[in-house]
Amino acid sequence: MNHFIAPPIASCVRCIVVAIALLVGCCASISHAAKPNILFIFADDWGWGDLSCHGHPYVKTPNIDRLAKEGTDFYRFTVASGVCSPSRTAVMTGHFPARYNIDGHFAWVPSNAKRNMPDWLSPQAPLLPRILRKAGYATAHFGKWHLSNNMIPDSPLPSEYGYDEFGAFNCAGEQMPVHEDARNAIAFIERSHREKKPFFINLWIHEPHTPFHTVPKYRWRFRELDEPDNIYASVLSHADDRIGEVLDALDRMQLTDKTLVIFSSDNGPARAVGRTELKLMHDTATGAGYGIAAARGVTGGRKGFKAALFEGGICVPFIARWPGKIAAGKVDKSSMISAVDLLPTFCEIAAAALPEGYKPDGVSQVDALFGKSHAGRRKPLFWKMQSAWPIRKSKPYHWVSYAVVHENWKLLTNRDSSYLELYDIGADPLEQTDLKEEQPDVVRQLTEQIETWKKTLPDKPTGDVFSIERSELNRPER
Repeated sequence: MNHFIAPPIASCVRCIVVAIALLVGCCASISHAAKPNILFIFADDWGWGDLSCHGHPYVKTPNIDRLAKEGTDFYRFTVASGVCSPSRTAVMTGHFPARYNIDGHFAWVPSNAKRNMPDWLSPQAPLLPRILRKAGYATAHFGKWHLSNNMIPDSPLPSEYGYDEFGAFNCAGEQMPVHEDARNAIAFIERSHREKKPFFINLWIHEPHTPFHTVPKYRWRFRELDEPDNIYASVLSHADDRIGEVLDALDRMQLTDKTLVIFSSDNGPARAVGRTELKLMHDTATGAGYGIAAARGVTGGRKGFKAALFEGGICVPFIARWPGKIAAGKVDKSSMISAVDLLPTFCEIAAAALPEGYKPDGVSQVDALFGKSHAGRRKPLFWKMQSAWPIRKSKPYHWVSYAVVHENWKLLTNRDSSYLELYDIGADPLEQTDLKEEQPDVVRQLTEQIETWKKTLPDKPTGDVFSIERSELNRPER
């Protein structure tokens, strides 16, 4: 028997179907609208003291200062490395970068091979943008990449990591001009707003990494300073202005109250070793600009600089603003937040489910962001870097290969733990008093923690993380 629906009934059914579809669409829109936008601004080599709100004597950062005035300034945030590539790996994965054999910056293939590193972060790793995109977010990356290198042309593009849109440098393909980051971010915000989708943007700005690309307007702004200081202040001021343009765009679109904005840096400031002549240098990703002699970054009294695991190398600015959610004008000197915490924190805020079986090294810090009381950090933090031993006189803080922070204690060791230092990082954040002689039990416990953690790390990188050039290097000579 043939079955059919009479036209009036069919019409009603169609109406019901349409109504359901509209309802589902409406619910989806409501759901998306309820999700906050997330803008993560990640500077490059920006020292803790390189903000006017942190007391810098001549650098002016009114727009970042605005974030601090309208949000909370966290003094105890640390990144997962003293250099950029592993630090960025931690943000993307929520894991210590050593789990991917990434403990230095990505360079050309022979250098990566020599250091037992992959040639790029695996796109198959658990990735923050991919998780958020699955949760309904429009995702974008603008600025520095360096999860591979522009010198490796067959490395994956950022789009393979979960981004809907990107403009980047230090990656394969065409290099986005460094000063185009804010303009592209604003365009993406406008488009996401029109489409009524929440957005997640990694805005990874170049400043103040070398080469220093100056603009006459900003050189003129600090014309009373000597040339190296003038150059340094001008590039930071330019970056601050571009951040201000993005903040103004959020205001214009009435998205400020709906957007979590975080400003931070991938590691501490770079400094020249000894007297260095001021001259131009060329970078294959970003072009020509002034070299390391113009690097004038400061750490606010913290020991060490970039490439060190002392606090000057890993304790960096971290300012979070979300009006109505995060307290305004507050300074938090106690919450110990790490870069590996960002993935679980952002996912909780976005109501995004973590991948099945995924175990982050970090923890959600939503309570800390919202100023709720907490018992302090219980989960230890670990670091691994390729560092020189014995200690070099020219680089007295660059000998540390491993470090652990557990509760208020921080232990630093060389490659074989034949030398170490211990600090009560809660009471002594500037690492002025080495307590290893007074606290042998703490030294023993933390040394055991490092040794146990080392056993969980891979011996070598695996997976599809090698350039074609790597296979040529590994080919035996005939």
